This record gives sequence, structure tokens and C-alpha cells, in this order.
Amino acid sequence: MLAELAERFQEAVQAFWDARDRQQQKQIDAGKIDAGSRGAVTGGTQMGALETLLTDVLLDAGLGRADISARTALALPGYYRPEKKWDLLVVADHQLLVAVEFKSQVGPSFGNNFNNRTEEAIGNSEDFWTAYREGRFGHRQAPFLGYFFLLEDCASVHASVSSSEPYFKVDPVFDGASYSRRYEILCQRLVLERKYTSACLTLATKANPTSVSFPADTLNFRQFAAAIDAHARAFINTR
Repeated sequence: MLAELAERFQEAVQAFWDARDRQQQKQIDAGKIDAGSRGAVTGGTQMGALETLLTDVLLDAGLGRADISARTALALPGYYRPEKKWDLLVVADHQLLVAVEFKSQVGPSFGNNFNNRTEEAIGNSEDFWTAYREGRFGHRQAPFLGYFFLLEDCASVHASVSSSEPYFKVDPVFDGASYSRRYEILCQRLVLERKYTSACLTLATKANPTSVSFPADTLNFRQFAAAIDAHARAFINTR
């Protein structure tokens, strides 16, 4: 499965863009007022092919299909809230094994959404691990928490962005950092600080065929899938 990952991943990212286009056209045909870029967001899931790809990785690792949930039965209890729906879950032998969040950002409002995505990622992780500490997910093995982010690759995400510093200087690593670089720092630090077990940051052009790249080797999809594969196999070997 991992051997054919690059081709499958390219197809899954293309499917993301195709799904957005279909949803936007459906909004336009229906005469909906949000038929612009928002129509592509409100039309429904776009990460289905990526969910399927990770599901196949988990099946190849030896898990049963009944252990893996996508699209339905995705709620987990929280600590600061009753529950949250994730995008892909593995629950086996009455314990949580894997939870993955899929997120994307497409232009033009990169500035408006970066802080929201950052706060969301950190908040979800804090809620998740605190709920785990409280014994909500079972305790045989710590779960794998994954964060996948797809960012539109265009000129706007590579342009230098200034920071507001009315009182104190920001971390120098952010000086003039583009939105692509900001997301790279975010994903790396989410893993460094153990907010997430592994993260993937994918840049993809809005084209057919799409061009896919990774800002950092530590954030590429192969390592992300391999980490999930290894976690699943470790669980199976101790069953």
C-alpha cells in the first residue's frame, strides 16, 4: 500500500479540487446566493478521497473495516465540551486507536483564516488530550492524533506578510513569514509540542492536473501515512 502512495495521493488531491468545482457549480445551478467560493465550502465533504486513502492504509496494516469510521459515527467525548466530530476514527477493542482531522484553506482570504485555523487546531488538541487523561477513550495504548492540512498553492501564500507589533516583538521566526511558512511553523510546532502525533502540510495548485508539494520533508504525506501505519501495526501486534 505504501509503495503506491504517491500516485494515490495525487489522485486524492485532484478529487478534492474536483469536488469543490462540482459543489460550486451545483450552488450556481440552484441559484444559491453563496455560489461564489463559499458555495464550494458549504456544499459538503471534499476530503472523501483522502479519507478513503487513509482507510486503505489502515486496512493494509491489518485493521478490520468495522474498526474504521469515516462520514458517520465520528463523535468523541471532550473535556471542555460534550463531544466533537472528527473526520476519521479507529475504535478497536473498545478503545480509541486513531483520530484524524482534515482541514483545508483556499484563497483569497488567507489572512482572515490563518488565526482561526491555528486556534481551532490547538483547542481541539487540548480538549482531546484532556479527555484522554480523564479516561474517556480507554487506556491500553495512547491514541494517534493526526492533523492533515491542504493549502492552495498560489502567489498569495508565498508573499511576505508583516506582523502587527504595537507593544512587543513577535517570535523572529515569523518575521516576514508567508502564509505557507506560517502554516509550516504551525504544523511543526503542533508535533514538537505533542499536540498532535503527526501532521501533514500539503500545497496544491488549483489546476487539472494539480501540482502537489510539501514545504517540509517532516510534513509530507508519506511520513504521515507511515506513522499511522506503524501505530496500527503496533496495536495489532499487542492484541
